[in-house]
Amino acid sequence: QVRVVESGGGLVQAGGSLRLSCAANGRIDKINVMGWYRQPPGKQRELVAEITRDGLINYADAVKGRFTISRDNAQNTGYLQMNSLKPEDTAVYHCHTLVQYAPVVERSYERDYWGQGTQVTVSS
Repeated sequence: QVRVVESGGGLVQAGGSLRLSCAANGRIDKINVMGWYRQPPGKQRELVAEITRDGLINYADAVKGRFTISRDNAQNTGYLQMNSLKPEDTAVYHCHTLVQYAPVVERSYERDYWGQGTQVTVSS
């Protein structure tokens, strides 16, 4: 089993910045995709950003130009740099990893894992 742990959340004033980290540990061959999701109070969880192992990135429209996702493949760690934060960014942020296993090259498979989340609160 893979353990995914987020860190870096906190309380910040509108316009400020936070940097979230996502550390994945355990049985890992490759992390094909690392993504960040958030769930504001009383709302559905939504995709914030995701990045493939090769660096392909997808952002939610609401965070384009403000958030930057990155990853360190060697350390199985991902990051989300959040700038120009707004009160509507307030949410629990979860890291999601899509892990590839290849015990035999002919039967590679994937398994996904979630972190428990880190709270981001943006005050006005």
